[in-house]
Amino acid sequence: MLRDDDTLFAALLARDPSYEGFAYVGVKTTGIFCRLTCPARKPKRDNVVFFSCTDAAQGAGFRACLRCKPLDSRRPASGALDLLRDKVKAEPDRRWTTEELKALGYDPSTVRRAFQREYGMTFAQYARSQRLGHAVSRLKQGGSVLEAQLDAGYESGSGFRDAIGRLIGDAPARTTARQILTAQWLDTPIGAMLAVADDAGVHLLEFAERKALPNEIKRLREQVAPIAFGRHPMIDTLADEVRRYFAGQLAAFTVPVVQKGTAFEATVWDNLRRIPVGQTRSYGALARTLGRPDSARAVARANGANQIAIIVPCHRVIGADGSLTGYGGKLWRKQWLLEHERRMADAHRTPASAMDRDPTA
Repeated sequence: MLRDDDTLFAALLARDPSYEGFAYVGVKTTGIFCRLTCPARKPKRDNVVFFSCTDAAQGAGFRACLRCKPLDSRRPASGALDLLRDKVKAEPDRRWTTEELKALGYDPSTVRRAFQREYGMTFAQYARSQRLGHAVSRLKQGGSVLEAQLDAGYESGSGFRDAIGRLIGDAPARTTARQILTAQWLDTPIGAMLAVADDAGVHLLEFAERKALPNEIKRLREQVAPIAFGRHPMIDTLADEVRRYFAGQLAAFTVPVVQKGTAFEATVWDNLRRIPVGQTRSYGALARTLGRPDSARAVARANGANQIAIIVPCHRVIGADGSLTGYGGKLWRKQWLLEHERRMADAHRTPASAMDRDPTA
């Protein structure tokens, strides 16, 4: 159900991303409908009408905006980001220059800002992380240090050793004997997520903008194993489940998770996964469920220490007064996830829904 028009108009003026996929605005004077986050100049209040879905907007005769592309399932992103991300994936060992970016018609500073917003790192850093991850994979598969060095684009052996050392904490010659966690970026409708996994399961799944992410990565490297970007079957499985979750086709994840914490934290995380899709719990209610009614603050700390977002649904915990309270991935994403899951739950209760026909839901 849509919010009242005044609330939605305020969200339009603020370009509130928490309504992505749940509300659209039609502009009567142009006959075009947009996302509420559309960067176009805002229309007057009397000239807009709101819709809960794109079908309703099109049914009313409005055409999709060519700027914010409301018919696309993903958030609109820089064209440079999409194209360059695909090129890096296709050629992970390539070293990009500013001249090559300009030849593609992109301003290097614009590219840098686009990657910084989405992934928390510049394009050069993004490409280098993929290149080094590819080099580590060569070493793990039995390639020589020289081959991996050349693949990564390093003329200097010492420079390559230093880069690998920063990435995985060991010299290249010893890499093949070490366990390595694999990292990969997963793109979702509400932003990029960093996934880290190995054969045992998923160790980390976080939105790129989470402030605690650098410390979580550091902790994994120190307590578990070095980390390198690359491909791993566990992340392939995770990526498929994440895609189905955001498409409204999967309510329960099956991919295994690996979390290191205290016994109390482990109990909290286990109980988070017991909260049904479409429902929420307060910190106090969760504490009472654990038989420790006075431990609401401890529950909140354990909730904040969770580093496997969505799968271990810390976003389903709210304040006693119904407020969203803190969320490391930003409050607008918490609101988005809760609304997404409410709709999934409603669809699951409808016999004719596609979700009921999907035995994995």
